[in-house]
Amino acid sequence: MPKVSVILPIYNVAPYLDEAFQSLINQTLEDIEIIAVNDGSTDKSQQYIERYAKQDVRIKYFYQNNQGQSVARNLAIEHATGEYIYMMDSDDRIELNTLEACYQYAEHTKADFIFFDGDIFYDKGAEELTWDYKRTYLCKEGVQYQGDFLLNKMIDTEKHSCVVWLLFIRKNYLDKIGLRFYPGIIQEDELYTTILTLNSNNIFCMQKTLVHHRVRNTSTMGKRYSKKNINCYLTVFDELFKFQDSLLTQKFAKYTLSKVFYTGHIIPLKDKPAILERALKSGYLKYIGWKNIIVFLFKS
Repeated sequence: MPKVSVILPIYNVAPYLDEAFQSLINQTLEDIEIIAVNDGSTDKSQQYIERYAKQDVRIKYFYQNNQGQSVARNLAIEHATGEYIYMMDSDDRIELNTLEACYQYAEHTKADFIFFDGDIFYDKGAEELTWDYKRTYLCKEGVQYQGDFLLNKMIDTEKHSCVVWLLFIRKNYLDKIGLRFYPGIIQEDELYTTILTLNSNNIFCMQKTLVHHRVRNTSTMGKRYSKKNINCYLTVFDELFKFQDSLLTQKFAKYTLSKVFYTGHIIPLKDKPAILERALKSGYLKYIGWKNIIVFLFKS
C-alpha cells in the first residue's frame, strides 16, 4: 500500500504535463502512486502519459471517452490504493516536499483531511482572478476543527474555497462516507468539498503554500460565463440540500447564488428566462435576492 495516491485527470493539457509530472515524480516522498486518467484528450497528452509511465512504475494510467473531470476522478478513486488521496490539476505544479509534508502532518494529527494554501500564476493573456487561495491564516495549526464551524467561518470572511487540490484526504475517511464527484457539472468541487467538510469533525490546517495553480485562457476558470455555469450551480444546491437542508447550507446558498446571478447578467438575454424559471421553481429566489434578479435580467 503506497502512502499517497495522486489523482491526475487529464484533458488536452499536453504543453503542461512535463511540469506536472516532474513535480510529482521528484517528490521527496517516494512511496506514492500516480493515477492519470486521460479524459478523451485530442492533443498529445496520451503520448506524454505513456512516456512518463515507461520512466516511472509508480504511474498508472487509464483512458476514457470524454466524460468530464468528475467521472475521471471517480475512476481514479476506485483504483487508488494509497493511505491518502491528493487530487492535482494536470496543469499545476506542487512543491517537491508537498506530499511528504502533508503525509507527516496528517499522520501526526490523525485528521480526516487537511487543507493548505496555494498561489496563482498566469499564462499569457489569461484574465486575472479577483480572489486568491490563501485562507489558513484564519486558523491555527495543530487545532482540530469541525466542518460546520470551518464552512461558516470561511463564508463570514469570504474566504471559502471549494477546490480539491488544496486538500489532502485520508482514504479511509473517503470510503467511510462514500463520497464521489457528481458527473456532468462544471462546479463539481463546490458540491464535493462542501459535503466532505460537513461530514467531518476532524479537520486540520497546515499553514504552508504548496500548490502553484495555473490560470489559462482555455481553463474552466478562464472560460466566459455561460448558462451552463449557472445551471451547474443550481444543480450543486439541488444535491447539497438533499444531503443537508440546514441554516448553514441555506447561508451557503445565499453566499453563492447571490454572486452567481449577479455575475450571470453577462449571459445572452435569450438564455435568462429558462434559468430564472428553474431557480424560482426550486425556491432559490430567497437566496438570490431581488436586487440580483433585477441585475441578472436587465443589466447588459
